[in-house]
Amino acid sequence: MNSILLVEDDLSLIDGLEFSLRKNGFNVNVARTVKETLSVLRDEKYDLLILDLTLPDGNGFEICKKVRQLSAVPIIFLTASDEEVNIVMGLDMGGDDYITKPFKLNELISRINALLRRAKLSDNAQTELSSNGITIKLLENRVWRNNHEIELTAAEYRLLCLLMRNPDTVLTRETILDRLWDSNGSFIDNNTLSVYVRRLREKIEDDPENPAFLLTVRGVGYRWNVIK
Repeated sequence: MNSILLVEDDLSLIDGLEFSLRKNGFNVNVARTVKETLSVLRDEKYDLLILDLTLPDGNGFEICKKVRQLSAVPIIFLTASDEEVNIVMGLDMGGDDYITKPFKLNELISRINALLRRAKLSDNAQTELSSNGITIKLLENRVWRNNHEIELTAAEYRLLCLLMRNPDTVLTRETILDRLWDSNGSFIDNNTLSVYVRRLREKIEDDPENPAFLLTVRGVGYRWNVIK
């Protein structure tokens, strides 16, 4: 049975979420502050975290940042705000998905199950990806270009992994959004994806303005071009 840590300070929301999650077969623990959450995580291991963005002594971003230093556990943010700046910040810090209050419980359950399936597949997958002089150590979440380590944001890392797992295959923009964030992509638009692509090219291409690896397929999406 999968275990979930729910980090939320709204007592009325806690009761409903805890009941629904248990009804759907999950073990659930609750923390209400940043301090309590970090203390719990030192002692217990969870399969997924649900983090409220606003907490009495801080925010979910702080927790996500600390968790990502040690673990790849799936993280879903809960927030009352749907501002794109918060969405991008959460994903860049390592969040896997984002849902805005008020939300339907069955939607949250679907997203939880999707992330847990993805995490299980990742556990059983290969441990390294390599092409075009770029190597990804999947268990370490680290990337090298021509034997020099490069720093990527969490979103850039996930995008690069997706592309390199599908070499010489055209991935539509819709597919990329769906595969990266396990949703229909409605909370992050095409312009934001274009920004991620541009930033990633600046870090992996010799000439970002004329990319050789991460190619645009006009009107469709992107392709990872493996140079033989």
